[in-house]
Amino acid sequence: MFEWLEASRLAVFIRQAPLLFPIIEIVHIIGFVFLVGSAFIFDMRLLDLSKRLAVKDVAGYVLPWSRRSMLLVVPSGLLLFISQATALSTNDIFGYKLILIAAAIVNAVIFHRYTLARCEQGASTPPAAKAAAVISLLLWTSVITCGRLIAYF
Repeated sequence: MFEWLEASRLAVFIRQAPLLFPIIEIVHIIGFVFLVGSAFIFDMRLLDLSKRLAVKDVAGYVLPWSRRSMLLVVPSGLLLFISQATALSTNDIFGYKLILIAAAIVNAVIFHRYTLARCEQGASTPPAAKAAAVISLLLWTSVITCGRLIAYF
């Protein structure tokens, strides 16, 4: 299956067009800047930085940027993948990156479903929120690290 993806006209075009792959990669990185930057700002608030700002207000401002960033990250990531599908399908670091992304999403879903409602303006955030923030910071930092290491393994 991966050979078929990599042999598709789109994948071949991405590989053969002189600047297309780097342009797609730049779009992917810019999307990740918005995604992870928004997550980091929110996580810092959960760790009690800027306590004068309500957690829900910070969430209402930065988290839509995270969602919008997916419009860049997902399509560009898929385009990058199909252009090197065979190699990436056997690259352990790429596999770790996907697992870490899934873990970060699960962490966010659990936080928003069970913990966000317990965060109040001006108050210290509950330990569960702080734990979710630390986990988020570690996971997204690891995702970025794996993303950079893919080219070397």
